[in-house]
Amino acid sequence: MIIKPKVRGFVCVTAHPTGCAAHVQEQIDFVKAQGPIKNGPRNALIIGASTGYGLGSRIAAAFGSGAKTLGVFFERPSEEGRPATPGWYNSIAFTNAARAAGLFAANINGDAFSDDIKKQALEIIARDMGPIDLVVYSLASPRRTHPRTGVVHKSTLQPLGAPYTNKTVDTDKGIVSDVTIPPADEAGVADTVAVMGGEDWEMWMQALADAKLLAPGATAMAYSYIGPSHTWPIYKDGTIGRAKIDLERAARAIDANLKAHGNGRAFISVNKALVTQASSAIPVVPLYISIVYKVMKEMGIHEGCAEQMQRLFATQLYNGNSPKFDSEGRVRIDDWEMRADVQAKVAEIWPQVTTENLPQLTDIAGYRTEFLKLFGFGLPGVNYDADVEPHVPLT
Repeated sequence: MIIKPKVRGFVCVTAHPTGCAAHVQEQIDFVKAQGPIKNGPRNALIIGASTGYGLGSRIAAAFGSGAKTLGVFFERPSEEGRPATPGWYNSIAFTNAARAAGLFAANINGDAFSDDIKKQALEIIARDMGPIDLVVYSLASPRRTHPRTGVVHKSTLQPLGAPYTNKTVDTDKGIVSDVTIPPADEAGVADTVAVMGGEDWEMWMQALADAKLLAPGATAMAYSYIGPSHTWPIYKDGTIGRAKIDLERAARAIDANLKAHGNGRAFISVNKALVTQASSAIPVVPLYISIVYKVMKEMGIHEGCAEQMQRLFATQLYNGNSPKFDSEGRVRIDDWEMRADVQAKVAEIWPQVTTENLPQLTDIAGYRTEFLKLFGFGLPGVNYDADVEPHVPLT
């Protein structure tokens, strides 16, 4: 079938298998071009491995350090007349490239919150890999069925205490408008913490420890975002922020356990704001990303997921380096984004943006380009008018 982009709000409902493969290859080529990441991971478990920072981490581990990788994700394969999700095609492309390079790559497609998927992962690790020395927890899910209670928790993107009004942009139509978001109630906060907090990460780490499948000195990390004050009511100080506080609690608990049993380490890496499927769904954030992209590109310090993860691995985790923590014990790979000169320029531009001057004051064109690339569209060298087979198996 001929596959074209079909955008519905903050999501594209189609994905192009050849384009997704080209996008993955771009990231692989970047990591390889930076040279080997010495003393890197040997056996890496990436939970949430099919898109965004999880995929970037898997690429950095495999193609930077030659690691064996097990990727866990929850993606929909193709159906009759309907392409698969981009994460499905991304994972196939990564697996094919890794195996062609002589690297071990295994995949599990299913609900990472479930006990069954954890059990499957332990079996693969024990049989085919050996003790895990890097665990990356990078899940972004709207819901979680709790494996102990069976309760389905649904996360929300809401402020706390009072309604929040600010500018946002319809990235498809290019319309800048005000959006008002009602505050969450306590149940909404609790549900968001249950989905996006640290409990499931702790369950994964406990399962690995109980199975004696954690290597001495293992590293475990999860990803977070803080951002500027423009986004705090809907992010840092909202329901997601509460979940991230719980994620940091889990990091401290996991770190203590790892240090007590083999000198390991666990921490949060605070990463840059980027166009991802998760960030596209958060009001206000796409407008901020469009502005900060323009500022950082003009300063020559813009990075994508692969660039961020390669820098994290090469300058903070491995190559003889140690993590550089902030006062809260977090690694800050968002350091370039949060530079004073970058944020001063963003603050100058923010109040000026209207629908009419959006193309001039922001990088909305770059946002749209990166958004479509998430789904495999707009990649150079891909013939989007050609028939392509959407039914691609995951092996």
